[in-house]
Amino acid sequence: MNFKLQSLLILGVASLALLSLDVYAKDKPIKVKLSTGYNFTSGDYGGTQDIEDTYIPLTVSADKGRYGFRLTVPYLRVRAPSGTIFTDTGGQPIAGAGELTTESGLGDVIASVTVYDVIKERDAGFALDITGKVKFGTADDAKGLGTGEQDYALQANLYKSLGQFSILASAGYKVRGDPDDIELENSALASLGGIYKLNDRTRSGLIYDYRESAFSDGDSIQELTAFVSRKVSNDWRVQIYALTGFSDSSPDWGGGILLKKYL
Repeated sequence: MNFKLQSLLILGVASLALLSLDVYAKDKPIKVKLSTGYNFTSGDYGGTQDIEDTYIPLTVSADKGRYGFRLTVPYLRVRAPSGTIFTDTGGQPIAGAGELTTESGLGDVIASVTVYDVIKERDAGFALDITGKVKFGTADDAKGLGTGEQDYALQANLYKSLGQFSILASAGYKVRGDPDDIELENSALASLGGIYKLNDRTRSGLIYDYRESAFSDGDSIQELTAFVSRKVSNDWRVQIYALTGFSDSSPDWGGGILLKKYL
């Protein structure tokens, strides 16, 4: 798909999402947030050489009432054997076997719409949200930064509050595009974790992520992430995190920092 058509699709999704916010929650103020960060992962992914992936996203978020919209535009830099192809920006690669090369550029743009509190039990401290995502194939497939195809995902997110501790769980399914030279599988997604509120400004957490492989004979992706998040002012929040993987389809290790600005 050419860049002009991709841009029109992205603008169309953004416009529809913002229109839905205006139609369904006219009496609610819009809460806007900007975020960026730096994420680095390293692993051999079943190959013979390490693949290093630097992911720098810029995300704008708009919440109004029970509806939320996210648009993420990422920069991607990859040091990997030539012939390596990433099935997702910052995600599972097909490891190449050539000399180490470095490629960089625009990653896959991601748009999502969330409906909050589809199910909510205030007395039980329980809530369920539903999120739909579109991954646009904006990453350069000639450089191996993406597949050049659109992916679609639907995910349910569950939250359970237990005083200062909260349980998080999610389950979803991703439908992948069909690139010409790669046979990709649709995949189930799941996560389970918890967040502990240390004080009014600081919280820490641990999250386990599971994703079925994009390949029929590949290992599932399994990662464990630990993080600490602190609100440093009324407008800014900083989060640092570290992760490790448990399969050939996962990075060996990684980490990063996330900055959020409330407007």
